[in-house]
Amino acid sequence: MERKEHQTSQPLQTYPYFWGNTPEEDYYTNHGIKSTKSFFTSPRGLTLFTRSWQPITALPRGTIFMVHGYGNDISWTFQATPIFLAQHGFACFALDLQGHGQSHGLRAFVPNIDLVIDDCFSFFNFITTQNPNLESLPKFLFGESMGGAICLLMHLRNPSLFNGAILIAPMCKISDKVKPRWPIPEILRFVAKFVPTLPIVPTPDLLESSVKTPEKKVIAGMNPMRYRGKPRLGTVVELLRITDYVGEKLGDVRIPFIVLHGSADVVTDPDVSRELYEKANSEDKTIKIYEGMMHSLLFGETDENVEIVRRDILSWLEDRC
Repeated sequence: MERKEHQTSQPLQTYPYFWGNTPEEDYYTNHGIKSTKSFFTSPRGLTLFTRSWQPITALPRGTIFMVHGYGNDISWTFQATPIFLAQHGFACFALDLQGHGQSHGLRAFVPNIDLVIDDCFSFFNFITTQNPNLESLPKFLFGESMGGAICLLMHLRNPSLFNGAILIAPMCKISDKVKPRWPIPEILRFVAKFVPTLPIVPTPDLLESSVKTPEKKVIAGMNPMRYRGKPRLGTVVELLRITDYVGEKLGDVRIPFIVLHGSADVVTDPDVSRELYEKANSEDKTIKIYEGMMHSLLFGETDENVEIVRRDILSWLEDRC
């Protein structure tokens, strides 16, 4: 990540990109990759914003389809990871999910994850059919937090489509330590039937509880696309539904995967990642629990910690390409 521009006297709040003022195309070229952005219309008629990050010179070693987390998007700090992976030979593709970033939909309202998964499959199938040179390459899923749950649901729907999955602090089950106790879930479900878009669910500020480094909290907070409101009732009810489902299906997971989690994560529970690792029937599975690290492993930690996590991901990919 470019750091020098953050040392200037210009206020941080005016930076157009998380790395500073360098225009996107110049930044990508300086880092030895190429990138595109466009809009994709899903079969259900939603207009979704998409990006790609690819190596400039060589044929990619593999394809990585990436899914961001709740309230996030693919145009701010999320980019740091696909830029790194593209520098090391991987073609990365991602889209802003419904209600996130520059995609259509009410902000942070995700009433049906199954339809979101349809969107992801449609986009990823479009990418491979439009780029025949990618079809024969290994295909990997990459998901952060809620995106990790979506990746597992995609695997459960089509177990043979992908060659592996990288799961970063996945929201694959709501821990009993933080799950609302009866009758709260039942009340939420009842009220959500009438006012599903109401943003009233009380939760801590995810940025504060995800990002450890003070400077990076400021940078993450500058994201113009970040959702800053309270979670919407319909979204919370849907996340409870799909995490309950994934939690019951951990034994059906057979895809090769690496799950990475910080021991100090209070957004998603590292014990649930341990449970995934223990129950999954994958013949090839790896778990990394990083002592003292928080939820945002690939941006919010110190640069040294981020580099440790990146290298673990890269090593895992290289061993499977």
